[in-house]
Amino acid sequence: MKTKTSSSLPVPYEEFPRVTYNDLVRATDGFSSGNLIGKGKHASVYKGTLHGINNTIMMVAIKVFSLNIRGASKSFLSECESLRSIRHRNLIKIITSCVSTDSEGNDFKALVLDLMPNGSLDSWLHPVENQQHQSPLSLIHRLNVAIDVADALEYLHHSCQPPIVHCDLKPSNVLLDDDMNAHVGDFGLAKILMNNNNNNSLQSWTTSTGIIRGTIGYVPPEYGFGSEVSTMGDVYSYGILVLELLTGKRPVDESFKDGMTMIKFAETYASPERIMEIMDPSMFSEEDDDSEYRNQKECVLSVVALGLVCCAESSIERPSMCHVAAQMLKIRDGFFELVY
Repeated sequence: MKTKTSSSLPVPYEEFPRVTYNDLVRATDGFSSGNLIGKGKHASVYKGTLHGINNTIMMVAIKVFSLNIRGASKSFLSECESLRSIRHRNLIKIITSCVSTDSEGNDFKALVLDLMPNGSLDSWLHPVENQQHQSPLSLIHRLNVAIDVADALEYLHHSCQPPIVHCDLKPSNVLLDDDMNAHVGDFGLAKILMNNNNNNSLQSWTTSTGIIRGTIGYVPPEYGFGSEVSTMGDVYSYGILVLELLTGKRPVDESFKDGMTMIKFAETYASPERIMEIMDPSMFSEEDDDSEYRNQKECVLSVVALGLVCCAESSIERPSMCHVAAQMLKIRDGFFELVY
């Protein structure tokens, strides 16, 4: 049984007491395109090899912020603030940071993170031709990913003081390690909620009308109307991610036309007679017998139902991540009992 852990995160680790700009240049072969493993609006991520004290060698991910892009410096500060004092097995670990100048005298900011060898969840759900994985994610793999992400969000929302809202949960921000365990990363949009006295109400930054905090398709509807950032926004994004895990479709899939959305799509087919029509066929084996098929159908029906509850239009109708994490674990364990 998995247990949750938290502690102060030592940044930097003893093995890497200080990292300079030149260290990162050497680690990435001059930030070569061959070492580029990801690129977003505010930063590019490179794989690299750091050499520490006592001949310590560590493969790392180096996130270099594009400071010429508006909001990049704020994104760097947000990640540092969010990650400096939290630690959980399903969150990306920050090893150290580097604030310096580059070879041309320009400001330089980077984070050194644990390298996730199996890349992002997005690359597994939507592989491109030159990035095919050896095998697609099975149903049990997807259930485990859903549980890992739920545990990470439960920790951020309910174990951190003050709570943290991720604000940009999506498959490209979920990374997989050697054992295919999921780790939530990219805290560039994260918000720390400030407790209001000792009750359960929270004060937070509000979003400006017309400014989307997050990624289209995963953003809860209330954010579009200027509502406060809240943990319930992450719950909505989680629900969309779960539906994407099972259907293999992005929430902005080109097949969603004439008012069709991921939620309406799932609701339309969420019955024992039709649910398997929208499931990603790659997660099932052609050798599955009738009994296995029935067990799989019962399992995905339960997961889809939970995902849809998370995506309730009204935030007050969504469950907490404590409830969601417990339910996902119950569904997974029940499926295990039936199959094994």
